[in-house]
Formats: sequence, structure tokens, C-alpha cells
Amino acid sequence: MTEDEQYIQRCIDLAYQGQGKVAPNPMVGCVIVKEGLIIGEGYHEIFGGPHAEINAIRDVGDDSAIQGSTVYVSLEPCTHFGKTPPCTLAILALKPRRVVIGSRDTNPSVAGKGIDRLKREGIEVVEGILEDECRALNKRFFTFHEKRRPYVILKWAQTQDGFLDRNREEDEVGIHWISSPETKVLVHKWRSEEQGILVGRNTILNDNPSLTVREFSGTNPTRIVIDSNLKLSKDVGVFSNEAPTLVFNRVKNAVEGQTEWIKIAETSTKLILEELYKRNILSILVEGGSRTLQYFIIDNVWDEARVIVSSTQFKEGMRAPVLTKTPIRSHPYGPTDTIYYYQRK
Repeated sequence: MTEDEQYIQRCIDLAYQGQGKVAPNPMVGCVIVKEGLIIGEGYHEIFGGPHAEINAIRDVGDDSAIQGSTVYVSLEPCTHFGKTPPCTLAILALKPRRVVIGSRDTNPSVAGKGIDRLKREGIEVVEGILEDECRALNKRFFTFHEKRRPYVILKWAQTQDGFLDRNREEDEVGIHWISSPETKVLVHKWRSEEQGILVGRNTILNDNPSLTVREFSGTNPTRIVIDSNLKLSKDVGVFSNEAPTLVFNRVKNAVEGQTEWIKIAETSTKLILEELYKRNILSILVEGGSRTLQYFIIDNVWDEARVIVSSTQFKEGMRAPVLTKTPIRSHPYGPTDTIYYYQRK
């Protein structure tokens, strides 16, 4: 690794500490280096709070020490006023010699404007350092702004012989467990990292999940339910006050407490993702049953899939979805294996 790459990698490592806390903003890390030494570093810690560059500047403690330094940042500094002032102006005021940037910000409100402003003021700018790694860090953010939809993660657990569920008697409810208690902690960690979690009506009827983060420390995602004809009763777990709930349907628009019913012409992936985009939801974890998962697979609107495979065998039942992609990686977790698929870009 070159020296610039080493410091950008440090920015990436710092940025990941904001995962699950800064959306819909990107995760960003910043390191300030002078005469071969790190004199300040920071990351975007929480949505609405100071950005990474400001936290790094504050970490230095003495603004005059930043003159002549190199500022490393994993994402192009912002130039617009939002919940905080523009980071580009804060950097310019302190007169560093260089600014090294991992990747450009493709949000239209930035999109090269920060880089152009720094250059116009005579700052040497180097960009594209570990760009692929910096884009991977903010895959949700880039997908949201470039594809104008949330980043979609499919998740399901299946038996070794490829089933999601056993055959059910009429009106039979309850969970036929496939994964392990250890895996449940992992899944709740995943929930804490995304802004939304989506299921269909049958999953609610069969399992009555609360779709919250209970086995891991983190923020509950917005619960997203597809219930075309509004057949769910209001006493199911997803209508608790633990988190907001959006119900996509073809019957009514209404708001009651933390639940919003959203009427759309058809409960298609296209219209659902368009509505979530309007609500600034950067990412969703789809935990639905086979039918809901297949909608996203058939429409090819997914970015990664996480499949938990146990040693259990059902021999018959509801078949799990099948992906034609080659798995990128897998790893054991407790008594199960988790297999990861990614869409090729």
C-alpha cells in the first residue's frame, strides 16, 4: 500500500463505526496528517451530528496546526448547507496543503462540487484512492442516489434440502425454526444496519414477528409490510409502538400513530421501491416468505442475498428461492452456514 492508501484505509476503518447510525447520510472517516504523523481523526458518528471532517478538525485541537497538512477523507467533502454547514468551507478556512479523497460523492447536491471548490482555492486534490473500497463502504448510499431506489438485501433461512417452511395445515400458525439462537443474534445485527425491513402478509400471519432488534444493540428499522387487501388484524406484532410501520396496500391512505397505510395501484416491487425512495429509506432487508422474495428476484431488484443454511432437513414443504448467481463467499455461524450472493455491477 502507498502512504495515501494507508491513510484512506484508516478513514474507511473509522467510517464503519457509524454503521446503522448515520443513514440516510453516508458513512465517512477523516484523518489529518502533518509531517508524517496523524494529528487528528474522526468519523460521522450520528445522523444530524458533525461530519467526519469536523470531528477530525476538533480532534486536532489547534486549528493553526492544520495549515500545510494533508486531509484524508473517504468521501468527497460536502458543499451544501444541510443539518450542518459545508465541510469544504471548514477545510478551506484551515489552509491544508493537500486533500486526498477516496471516492466522489454522486449525490447531486455534491457530485464534484466539493473537489472543484478546493481546486479553485489552490488546494492540491488527489482523488480515487481505494475508490472501490470506499464505494463498497457506502454501497447503500451510492445505490440510492444512482439507481433512485433503496439498496435491497434478500435474507432467508433454508434447510439443507432446500425448504423455507414445512407444509402447513389450514390456519396453522407458528414458526418452524430452521436457524439457531446464535444465528438469531446475527440476523438482529443485520436488522440494526438497515433502515427498513420488509415482509409480506403471510409471514405476519404464520410467524407474527415484531421485526425489531432485540438480540443486538441497535436501532429498530422501519417495518414495511405488503398487505394488498388489508386482511391483517391490528393486534399483530408489527403494529406495536416499538418502531414505525409502513403498510403497502390497494385500499387506503391513512396514518395512525407510528403506522402509515400507503395506497398504491399495485403492490409491485417497482412502486414499493419508488415510495421508499421518496421517504429517504436507503436500504431494506427483505425477510419475507418465498413469494415476496421471488418478486424481488424475478424483477431483478436486489443487490445482495444472505442465505442461512442449516443441517436440518424437512424432506417436503415450501421450497426456498433459487438464485442463478454464483456465491461470493460463505462462512459458518454456530451450527449453520451463511452464503452471500452479490449482483455483478
